[in-house]
Amino acid sequence: MGRRTLIDTGKLTDGLYGLGWSTVKKLPEGVAVRLGQQIADAVWKRRGKGVLRLEANLARVVPDASPQRLAALSRAGMRSYMRYWMESFRLPAWSKERIKAGFTPQDVHYLEEGLKSGRGVILALPHMGNYDLAGVWVTTKLGVPFTTVAERLKPETLYDRFVAYREGLGMEVLPHTGGAAFGTLARRLRAGGLVCLVADRDLSSSGMPVKFFGEPTKMPVGPAMLAVQTGAMLLPVTLWYDNTPVMRGRVHPEIEVPENGTRTEKAAQMTQQLADAFASGIAEHPEDWHMLQRLWLADLEPRAAEESGTETP
Repeated sequence: MGRRTLIDTGKLTDGLYGLGWSTVKKLPEGVAVRLGQQIADAVWKRRGKGVLRLEANLARVVPDASPQRLAALSRAGMRSYMRYWMESFRLPAWSKERIKAGFTPQDVHYLEEGLKSGRGVILALPHMGNYDLAGVWVTTKLGVPFTTVAERLKPETLYDRFVAYREGLGMEVLPHTGGAAFGTLARRLRAGGLVCLVADRDLSSSGMPVKFFGEPTKMPVGPAMLAVQTGAMLLPVTLWYDNTPVMRGRVHPEIEVPENGTRTEKAAQMTQQLADAFASGIAEHPEDWHMLQRLWLADLEPRAAEESGTETP
């Protein structure tokens, strides 16, 4: 019975995502916006584990916030998170003009100069705003293809949906598991290509220890190690929403490879700098950081029950 329940739940999850992609993208934009806000508010009022975890995470980002302030931030955070989903469901139906007008990043010259240099560029992002929109803006506005990595979601049909969706937006998608992704990413970078990685939560057992908002956690070492081994530029990116239909963002200055130390020591320094860049953007726009899972080491011991559900793609 338990196995059948698990399989049925997986099919239900896959079906709900499929319904979103097939139905929401056909709605007028204003209707989709209002629907997303209504869903977000309903989820927030239920005070489920995702909302409570988001508030606990935000308490570290805004340590002097009152309970009322944290509640307001988590409500805004759920609205931001649902905006991400509504936009993602609708992106395949957006015109090129809508995509180009939908994102206005600051300091994009760092990216453009890096690509012109031929060194290869790594864009590393936290779970902020809508990184799918940022990615399709790069392929549409700048005309630059890129390679990314996606974690294997369950059920497998759901993972296949996400891969097909992102490939349809012009991205090359590699699976997070299997061990071959790093080598492929390195080859793309040595050829002067672009790699985009979401890098604020470690999904492996080989994360690099960092201090994040003053407390220890681990973050993926891949972006820094790729830069160390290939000579590619490592550029942090943070994203946020305001009260307009346009997403905002910032390309941060390059995190340079240190001159001294072993590869591991260099990667450790760079990963800490990456965490610091993420923290600066998250502190400015905490409601747009969609971290509904445990992150800090102090929280990770009793996580088994929480992580049995579907992860954020």
